[in-house]
Amino acid sequence: MSLLKEHIVLRDIEIPDIADFEVYQQHGGYQALRMALTQKSPADIVTMVRDAGLRGRGGAGFPTGVKWGFLPKGVYPRYLLCNCDESEPGTFNNHQIIDRNPHQLIEGIIISSYAIECHTAYIYARGEFATASRTLEHAVAQAYASGFVGKNILDSGFDLDIYVHRGAGAYICGEETALMESLEGKIGQPRLKPPFPAVEGFYAKPTIINNVETLMNVPPIVQKGVDWYRSFGTEKSPGTKAFSLCGHVNKPGNYELPFGVTLRELIYNPAYGGGMREDRPVKIVVPGGASAPWMTGDQLDVPLDYESLAAAGTMLGSGGVIVLNDTVSAPHVAYKFDEFFKHESCGKCTPCREGTYWLVHVLERMIEQGRPQPDDIPVLHDIYKQIAGNCLCLLGESAVMPIKSAMALFPEEFETLVRANGSKHKIELTGA
Repeated sequence: MSLLKEHIVLRDIEIPDIADFEVYQQHGGYQALRMALTQKSPADIVTMVRDAGLRGRGGAGFPTGVKWGFLPKGVYPRYLLCNCDESEPGTFNNHQIIDRNPHQLIEGIIISSYAIECHTAYIYARGEFATASRTLEHAVAQAYASGFVGKNILDSGFDLDIYVHRGAGAYICGEETALMESLEGKIGQPRLKPPFPAVEGFYAKPTIINNVETLMNVPPIVQKGVDWYRSFGTEKSPGTKAFSLCGHVNKPGNYELPFGVTLRELIYNPAYGGGMREDRPVKIVVPGGASAPWMTGDQLDVPLDYESLAAAGTMLGSGGVIVLNDTVSAPHVAYKFDEFFKHESCGKCTPCREGTYWLVHVLERMIEQGRPQPDDIPVLHDIYKQIAGNCLCLLGESAVMPIKSAMALFPEEFETLVRANGSKHKIELTGA
């Protein structure tokens, strides 16, 4: 594993006015686009991205170049959708990226559209990203005015239109098929798969959906090459990740690090998390946003890459690393997370709609009302088992993770609640 030599997705964000087209160009912006349109074919770009090992940063970690290769040959029009509906609790790197350096995202969208031979791209932004959406709209307008978006880009014969579309604040629209439904003007609910978006997606046409951070990696790969990109990270998880660190750390924030650094490095290095507040011990780590299975304070030497976290029984997910100390109650953390998932369930499938309701109902009775029942623990197990594997999308699976993790790692805290009538043992979740 190499140390981080330079930033990739958070590069140049400290430069004043880098969000302006001219300033971005002065610092090397759009050079990769010029190279792509004048020196490389679409197939060359797909091959570079595949060989670089770029993996989707939206949660699944699927190889981006392989995903692009799923598009059926000869079927047009095609669409590129940029998933900017960042709503996962504990994750906030997309927000900083588009606030500070929107043109790198736009450049990544143009190059990626050229690679997959599409002429219309949409940026689907989270509804709450009002200021960030205006920043994107302004940057897109600048790119149009300068001839980098629109007809015959840089006299290459390649045409592309980019549209910024704001959602209405629904977490479910971060799921790719619900995103397409919303973009088509329908209720944001997931579709059955197959067909998969690459075959039959937006308006039933071949569609590629990539996360903001994924697309931010494309210009540097094109400009500096596959070997340069693979000098970061690990063999199977090359490149870097913008980790969103929050919770009881001294310095919450976004930190771009090569894949393979450990949790301990992220949390305790003075340049990153700066250690725990009041030097209290780590109790719970949620390494991939609220949807990820939990880890404990004795797992801080696990490397932050896709394979190592999977081997540890969890996942990298969105890279939102939530760190909580020993003052928190595990049942209460699970309850607050599952309140979120209950609120955001779209209601389309019964296991998720009813299951999240009953998870929160039982936990609320145990924790908030202080009226636990003798059979609440087996009932909670029964509820999450009926959700897992039975939902249309991963929201139901996500709701299972907090309660399943809490009950597996801290069973004694649930038993104490039942024995002691709950209310005397509630500890508020603060500072996370």
